[in-house]
Amino acid sequence: MQRALLFVAVAIAIAAFFAFDLDSALTLQNLQQQQAQLAEFQAQHPWRLAALYFVIYVVVTALSLPGATLLTLAGGAVFGFELGLLLVSFASSIGATGAFLTARFLLRNWVQRRFGDRLEAINAGLENDGGFYLFSLRLVPLFPFFVINLVMGLTPIRTRTFYWVSQLGMLAGTAVYVNAGTQLAQLDGLGGILSPSLIVAFVLLGLFPLLARQTLNWLRRRRENESA
Repeated sequence: MQRALLFVAVAIAIAAFFAFDLDSALTLQNLQQQQAQLAEFQAQHPWRLAALYFVIYVVVTALSLPGATLLTLAGGAVFGFELGLLLVSFASSIGATGAFLTARFLLRNWVQRRFGDRLEAINAGLENDGGFYLFSLRLVPLFPFFVINLVMGLTPIRTRTFYWVSQLGMLAGTAVYVNAGTQLAQLDGLGGILSPSLIVAFVLLGLFPLLARQTLNWLRRRRENESA
C-alpha cells in the first residue's frame, strides 16, 4: 500500500511538472533573461530566496526531473560562488538521496527477485567496494547524475555511504558548474562548460580511487604471501 501511494505521488508530481510546462522555464536563455530580476529579489530577500532555491533543487533532483544543471548555474549566478556551492552541494546530495531511496523502496525487491542471480557479483562487489565505486562514478561527468541515483538505489550500498560519498564525489563537478554560473551572461551554451581536457581530468580522477583500492589489495595479498 505504501509503495503504491509513493508511486502515485511521484507520478503525479512528474506529470504536473510537464503538464504545466515547467521544464520550459529551465533553459539557459530564460535563466539569462531573468538574471537581473533574480539578483534584485535576492538583494531584498536573501534568505527567503536561498531557502526557496534549496527546496526546489531538492525536489527536482529527488524526482529525477530535468533542470539540475540549470539550477546549478543559477546558484552561481544569483548567490555567488561560495554560497552557491554550499547550497548546491547539500541540495544535490539530499535530492540524490531522495531519488536513491525512492528507487530502493519502489523497485529494489522486484529487481532483486527478477535478476537476483545476475546481480550477485555486482552486489558482492558493491558490498566490498561500494564507496570507492560510487566515488568514481560521481567524479566522472560522463554518467548522468539521475541514472546513478536510481541505479544505486537497487544495490545493497548503505544510504549513509551513498549520501556522504555523493556529496564528496560531486563537489568538483559542482564547483565547475557553480563557477560557470557566476559568468552566466557570457555562456553561449551548456556544451562549453566541460571542455574535452576537463572531462579527461575527471575520468582520471574517477579511476584513481579504484586503482588505489586495487593497488592496496595487491600489496596486502603480496605481504600475506611473503609472510606465509
